[in-house]
Amino acid sequence: MSLRQSSTARMKVSLPHPHDWRTTDADEINKRRWRAQTEAPRIFQLDHRHPIFSNFRVGSSSGLSYDVEIRSLARRLFSCTCVDFRTNALGTCKHVEATLLYLEARYPRLFQKARRNDDSPLIDIVPDPAAQTLRIERVLDRVPGPLQALVCADGRLRGDNPERTLEQLRRARIQNLRISQEVEPWLEAQQQIAERRALLREYEQKVQAGEWPLQETLVPLYPYQREGMLHLAFKERALLADEMGLGKTIQAIAACALLHRLEKASRVLVVTPASLKTEWEEQIQRFTKLGYQLVFGPRRKRLALYVSAPFFTIVNYEQMLKDALDVNEKLKPDVVILDEAQRIKNWNTKTAQAVKRLRSRYAFVLTGTPIENRIDELYSLMDFLNPAVLGPLFRFNREFYELDERGRPAGYRNLEQLHRKIKPFMLRRRKADVETELPERSVRNFFVALSREQRDRYDEYETMVARLASIAKRRPLTPEESERLMRGLAMMRMVCDTNYILDPAEKTCPKLRELEKILEECRENSDVKVLVFSEWERMLGLVRELCERLGIGYALHTGSVPQRRRRAEILLFKNDPNCRVFLSTDSGSTGLNLQDASVVINCDLPWNPARLEQRIARAWRKNQTRSVTVINLVSEGTIEHRMLETLASKQALAEGVLDLRGDLKGIRFKSGRQALLARLQQMLGSSPSSADHEVHRPKPLPADRALAFSALAAEKMGQALLRCEERYPLEGSHSVLLVVVDADAALWREKLSALHKDVFTNGHSDPLSRIEVIDRATDEALRRMIEAGLVAPATRAVRGLYSRNGEAPGPAPLSEAEKQKALAYVDKSKRKLKMALLLESGGLIEEAREACLETVLWLGRALAVKNRLPEPADVNAALQAPLSHYWGEMLPAVGEFAAMPSLPAAHVTRTLEKIADSIAP
Repeated sequence: MSLRQSSTARMKVSLPHPHDWRTTDADEINKRRWRAQTEAPRIFQLDHRHPIFSNFRVGSSSGLSYDVEIRSLARRLFSCTCVDFRTNALGTCKHVEATLLYLEARYPRLFQKARRNDDSPLIDIVPDPAAQTLRIERVLDRVPGPLQALVCADGRLRGDNPERTLEQLRRARIQNLRISQEVEPWLEAQQQIAERRALLREYEQKVQAGEWPLQETLVPLYPYQREGMLHLAFKERALLADEMGLGKTIQAIAACALLHRLEKASRVLVVTPASLKTEWEEQIQRFTKLGYQLVFGPRRKRLALYVSAPFFTIVNYEQMLKDALDVNEKLKPDVVILDEAQRIKNWNTKTAQAVKRLRSRYAFVLTGTPIENRIDELYSLMDFLNPAVLGPLFRFNREFYELDERGRPAGYRNLEQLHRKIKPFMLRRRKADVETELPERSVRNFFVALSREQRDRYDEYETMVARLASIAKRRPLTPEESERLMRGLAMMRMVCDTNYILDPAEKTCPKLRELEKILEECRENSDVKVLVFSEWERMLGLVRELCERLGIGYALHTGSVPQRRRRAEILLFKNDPNCRVFLSTDSGSTGLNLQDASVVINCDLPWNPARLEQRIARAWRKNQTRSVTVINLVSEGTIEHRMLETLASKQALAEGVLDLRGDLKGIRFKSGRQALLARLQQMLGSSPSSADHEVHRPKPLPADRALAFSALAAEKMGQALLRCEERYPLEGSHSVLLVVVDADAALWREKLSALHKDVFTNGHSDPLSRIEVIDRATDEALRRMIEAGLVAPATRAVRGLYSRNGEAPGPAPLSEAEKQKALAYVDKSKRKLKMALLLESGGLIEEAREACLETVLWLGRALAVKNRLPEPADVNAALQAPLSHYWGEMLPAVGEFAAMPSLPAAHVTRTLEKIADSIAP
């Protein structure tokens, strides 16, 4: 039987302000009471013999269920199987409070009596962690006869084997004896500790005796790597935080192989970024003979793979958003490995929450950057490994943050204590710790002056940012202003590389000239291979053209390269002596082993020092036999130049907490707004004098530029215009506006080209459209040749824009079904966009970004239906021609957002809203 809580049992609960971190234990209990009231979970009584002092199952709003145990109302002795109860030290949780509300509503008189008299008829056996044994919770006046031989005077069970004593109690069949639901988990934990110690002794003895091999891998490990293997395998749930390049993947594989030998692991789940799945495949092949599978494909196929799995199953984080609970049920992994685990550093994201639902006895967290910005990130990692170590978030905040008068974080405290708490679980070695086994590394900064075109555009964006920074000093920015600010900063960084990233008509790139000298020098030495990193694919496109001009072989690793192709590109770079350059965005900055390279060139600098180190660590890592040269190409006197200081200062917090380096008391905390203002001041330096003046911007372009062009051409040409079409070639990402005129095609070509440029660029740029003008005679000749089979059409779609006298009419109007389908797609896009705005307002930036990308996809499909074109399968296809023309002037903003993981959703949400409103049929 199940009942919902009666409204009569509800009470007024006083809650602190949601942004005030200065909560007391009473405040936290009230929060849980409030959630119990508002969520109203379903309560099922499991034992009806005792109405109040019983066990209950609580169905949570998350779809999961938890077991609650009521032992005393007067002394508030309860138990729940949820994580919050185990870690918060409050003695309650929302499930317990919901059960109390249920009991008070259903048994009001019995409930009040139990609260006054504490007259539980049950004898409860509970764990006593301090004494490492079990005990009777309440010392009874008269111990029942069968218990007297088993219980000491203070209530503790006799003997040094709690399990054996517990079994004796069960056989005694003592009336009203209840063994608490806390006992089994406590006993299991004690058994696992003893088992780990015994297994370690057995392993060491058999290795020394020669029964088992010293190495668990096909390739011998370095001594520090073997230490890492033992740490993971025998700590059971552990954090391996070695600095990048020391072989965390290898150590995790070795630990799994060791657990396989000890018969403690038969299935391992590896959760890794999608770009590193094939890297895991390669390392598993190299170091073990254990079976593996890479999980791709639709959900139905993935679920089948989890059922019939080999030893290693390799998935990416995105797949766990939907599959985590199915993995628990079908795969039942013994070990879960989180690679590049900083992906769950934001504890309230959907990715982090999904991954933390994974269940396994063993868990390995691998990351070289447990802290990138704030200590909350370390909290999230430890929350996955063992929530009890750092406790609930409210206790963590109390313990390690200084709070201001509003209850907001103002500084850090007790960082040495934080280090002590995580130290038993964390193993961290720096390259300096094993420097005798690693080659040297040198860093050189090459300062490059901006071109005149770059400087003009850079000043434009800097003026806008400086004006917004000035406003931010006086008041918080509006969401629209914040969007413009973030976009302005991003564009300043893009222009530091080249205007080509924003405007494909401008290919000037001083960094490219500097890079050419470096590559020519490297080309002369046949033993040198080079990694070239940039955050932007268009910058790498220029580097690729440079390599082709210099005759240097290259491999490409970017987000647009299909996953199954990336491994081939990596192997090409590793195995082909003529492939000398590896071009990569930050999709290749984590996890890849590219020790074949000895030169790392950063075309641009990331905001975060950890990301910069990740790039460098692709080459400067274990098994590198040569010294590594790092070259940073830095635009002089720009935001990029000033970022060098920012990157150095950001390293202090991570080194302090993880390595106890530097003055921990000297580390300062800045709130989000303080940090933004400080960063802006540092990034901008002295503001340009024109900061208070409006920046000139070109007038908006029409949403459908091709249609606008045809209308203007018809107005300009009158009867001279016969037909205008937009044609889409089989190859390429552009479209062609075909204009058929009565006569004088050469004359009209010159005039219409100017009109085309005005409509399609107007101070912007659109390389995705071209114009061809032919006369009537040529058009008719082409038709005859096509009909005779002498010429084959090379177009995949034709869109009629204008026709005169019914000649070659344009496409028929949309049918009602087509209109409804397009409208349905637009509605879906608006729902996704609304979700993005809500998620972003709640601080769930990663989820907001995913919702924005889905919005782009649905808008692309609506446009495809409207123009009778193939519907795009993904976001990249939605941004490609022919649909790109209908984004109008908004395409740069949408394209930058889709290509840059660092841009927040606020950068594009309002732009997408305008597009959705403009394209409904």
